[in-house]
Amino acid sequence: MSSQSGNFLFTSESVSEGHPDKVCDQISDAVLDAFLANDQKLGIADDTLANSRVACETLTTTQKIVVAGEVRGADPLIQSGVINREIIADIARGVVKDIGYEQDGFSWHGADVEVLLHGQSADIAQGVNAKKGKGNQGDQEGAGDQGLMFGYACRETEVYEKNSFMPAPIYFSHRILSDLADARHSGKLKDLLPDSKSQVTVKYENGKPVGCTKVVVSTQHADRNGKGKSYSSNMIKEMIRSCVEKSLPKGWMPKKASDFLVNPTGRFVTGGPDGDCGLTGRKIIVDTYGGYAPHGGGAFSGKDLSKVDRSAAYATRYLAKNIVAAGLADRCLIQVAYAIGVADPMSVLIDCQGTANVDDKKLAKILPDIFSLRPTAIRRHLGLNKPIYQRTAAYGHFGRKPQRDGGFSWEKIDLVPELKNAFNL
Repeated sequence: MSSQSGNFLFTSESVSEGHPDKVCDQISDAVLDAFLANDQKLGIADDTLANSRVACETLTTTQKIVVAGEVRGADPLIQSGVINREIIADIARGVVKDIGYEQDGFSWHGADVEVLLHGQSADIAQGVNAKKGKGNQGDQEGAGDQGLMFGYACRETEVYEKNSFMPAPIYFSHRILSDLADARHSGKLKDLLPDSKSQVTVKYENGKPVGCTKVVVSTQHADRNGKGKSYSSNMIKEMIRSCVEKSLPKGWMPKKASDFLVNPTGRFVTGGPDGDCGLTGRKIIVDTYGGYAPHGGGAFSGKDLSKVDRSAAYATRYLAKNIVAAGLADRCLIQVAYAIGVADPMSVLIDCQGTANVDDKKLAKILPDIFSLRPTAIRRHLGLNKPIYQRTAAYGHFGRKPQRDGGFSWEKIDLVPELKNAFNL
């Protein structure tokens, strides 16, 4: 769909930090962050043989949190090979508290937390760990699994936020919910509750986004307002209207009342894990490009950076974004594929979808020389062995601003000078 150049409509959705699946993603990534932070304290954050391995999955339902999966790490999270379950449980509760769940059916203090993490398989470890004595040790670290990953960038949102390089439908779907969450946390919209979803339909003319035809927001809310009156959908609609309108470019808000839908099924009081079971990794399209570009199928949250589902998806986004930022193309899609335990990719595809301003074949040839797609090279270049992942687990992994502590490093455009130089631009 991203190669369309005519007139069409495209829709993407987002879900908030309080959505049941996103609660799980954040818990899984908070556990990962804890292991990576401990590596830093022990001075082993860049030792490919000693650093932590994490594959953490979370399930949430009514007053229940289950954390399961495989890990490898050092004290204090693992003591004599036994997982410190009390620390993991406290991490899970802390995430739920920060999100804001204080409800009868799900709360940070009332939920029972069951920790079922266990040690990583030695069979997996032997293929993933770097091999000593064989060339460059770091470059011998194998991929944590087989699979294919995609990265994408385009110029659609450039005039609305510099250097975001994201498709408009997913970008504004995220922005609506992020702004509503800020208003909830600040107390400005205190009767909103954590669970919410958005959906934005964007109108394209000659392949460029020009406005919204439909905006849908479903948001959990308190049963009654301060005057004791039960909330209706229309009351919630008027409560959030100005915040939603400010989240969109000027003139994009649909004019017809029927094109701005809020809680279309009615009141939304029971929500979060009490209303719907949550699982890690069920919102992979929300996490990436909103369906506007292909997805390889692998989830991100709870996975350490030996898992190329995550690290290679970040790397391909990084490359695609730098190619577009350098003016080499208006759109860029990159696919990479791996085999478990093997460092070099099985294949690499670069598709500028007819928008390249340079020779496609030359671009494909020089890119591996500029940036290696071996797992260790990705991890080191982007500085991925840091506790920076819980923040990625809501409102998208892409289109965010790089942060001083290394967060969202794959959003940097520091390859632009080298790419331009390669084409004498």
